[in-house]
Amino acid sequence: MSLYKNLFKQTVIYGIATVLPRMLSFLLVRLHTDLMPTTAYGDVTIVLSLMVFFNVILSYGMETSFFRFYNKEEDKNKVIETTTISIFTTSMVFLALALLFRNTLANWANVETQYVTYAIWILVLDALSIIPFSKLRAFQRPVKYAVIKIGNVLINLGLNVFLLYFLPKIAQSNPESFWSGFYLDDFQVGYIFIANLIASLVTLLAFLPDYFSLKWRFDFALWKQLLQYGWPILFAGLAFGINEHFDKILLGNLLPESIAKAEVGAYAACYKIGLFMVLFRQAYTLGIEPFFFSHAGNENAPQTYATITKYFVIFGSLILLGVVVFSDVLKVILIGNSEYWEAMKVVPLIILANFFLGIYTSLSVWYKLIDKTKVGAYISVVGAIITLALNYLLIPEFSYMGSAIATLAAYGSMMFISYYLGNKYYPIPYDKKRIFGYLGLSTVLAGLSFYVDVFRENYIFGIAAILAFSYFIYYNEKETLLRILKRKTA
Repeated sequence: MSLYKNLFKQTVIYGIATVLPRMLSFLLVRLHTDLMPTTAYGDVTIVLSLMVFFNVILSYGMETSFFRFYNKEEDKNKVIETTTISIFTTSMVFLALALLFRNTLANWANVETQYVTYAIWILVLDALSIIPFSKLRAFQRPVKYAVIKIGNVLINLGLNVFLLYFLPKIAQSNPESFWSGFYLDDFQVGYIFIANLIASLVTLLAFLPDYFSLKWRFDFALWKQLLQYGWPILFAGLAFGINEHFDKILLGNLLPESIAKAEVGAYAACYKIGLFMVLFRQAYTLGIEPFFFSHAGNENAPQTYATITKYFVIFGSLILLGVVVFSDVLKVILIGNSEYWEAMKVVPLIILANFFLGIYTSLSVWYKLIDKTKVGAYISVVGAIITLALNYLLIPEFSYMGSAIATLAAYGSMMFISYYLGNKYYPIPYDKKRIFGYLGLSTVLAGLSFYVDVFRENYIFGIAAILAFSYFIYYNEKETLLRILKRKTA
């Protein structure tokens, strides 16, 4: 049981590192939606969505390759040095080429060149922090990881508040002041990128000792193995970017120009409420990926993976139900501008879709452990095809609701495909009856509480549903829970 306690401890700390910054980022949603119309927020969303694809390209699967070979190779410093030099070199090449063609990129993205310049520098600074962050996870130093992550978001948040809220007031009340010289009219999008840029720079500065202490030894043979292992993850990442973000880009292109940006803005804002499930999934992934690799050689590893997946589903099902029941409360807190609320109907679908993605992440351990990462790429490509096809079919008729349905269908398909193939090539004894029971019951209760008018914002029903579901979990898991409590009191 100490194995699970250690995993739980690290997951909690990584969860804080993920959840707290995201919670602080939710304040940015409130700030941005309060100060910008849906059209402007749509512009920001489209630019950030495009940046996701470049983030994937700049990491090209090297993070996952790092963990695989760090646990596999005896000379761990060789892995650290080779991956760091690889990311550093490719980032510098990207920086030079991207700055050279930034006007072309700006015209293609239909944004101002200066925004593209900011985005290029942000992408490079973030790429240079990939391996240092991975080292902290490999060294099991979650506290330092959390401090740096949270610091990044606090800086970004503080600068957003100052540049978007206080700076205009200062410029208006005291035009001759020092700070007023930094104010530009209608430059909200630019200020958002400047805040992000400074936060990324400070984060990299925190990792400068890692670069100064590096011996800069490059193992070409190891590098080829890292690339071979990681290239499928690159394609999987691009496919994931399509699944997660391309719907916003397609909404901007497939809807009439008069409403496109406003629809994108409303959808993106309400999509953020669904990110409560993303927080849970990301915290779980950060803690579980190193754990899976480090315990792959244990005799009881398959049973351990099965147990962990079941409890991921249990906690995820509770989050699904709880967030959907209180989603109309959350919208008032997170999105004060009612102009954005029209897209609230996508929230349950987005939460469930991200839950499916989390289950897929847990199921996908099998192809990583047997070095078949290309299978993950194939599965993600299938999801991307489903995303593109359904978005093209549904957006003209159903707008962002079509995008939400496409996301749910893509992640659901990926989850079932991974389970089917994993059961064939790396059997894990999942408790299918209970997993489907928890998932099915929470989905039904969540759907009733949101889409049935008589239950919508009826918190007596919602709270009763949460309590009933919690008892259902206790009834099925009480033997395990009692066993854990006995160990604690012993």
